[in-house]
Amino acid sequence: MKPVSRLKSLLPDAPLVEVLFAGEPMMLPEGRNLAAALMAQGVEGFRQTPYQGVARAPFCMMGICFDCLLEVDGVVRQSCMIEVRSGMEVRPARQRRVGPYAAL
Repeated sequence: MKPVSRLKSLLPDAPLVEVLFAGEPMMLPEGRNLAAALMAQGVEGFRQTPYQGVARAPFCMMGICFDCLLEVDGVVRQSCMIEVRSGMEVRPARQRRVGPYAAL
């Protein structure tokens, strides 16, 4: 029996749907991993660190590191754990500075 893969490829066999990324329309393959689809389109910075504002991008791609945080339809979520669907509104995550570095 052939093993069933739970991973979906980024090959263009999926229909493309429109997603708004930072207010700009982008065509992504429906049902694919959001983080991978955005990286395939050249998106490099998903969020900034709250301390020095350093750009971060997906690292582990399995929901452990939180470097792929994006605001998806108004909620900050891990983009590596979300599938692309039509009409999504996606923005880089805005993180509030807290603690001793809040004034920086």
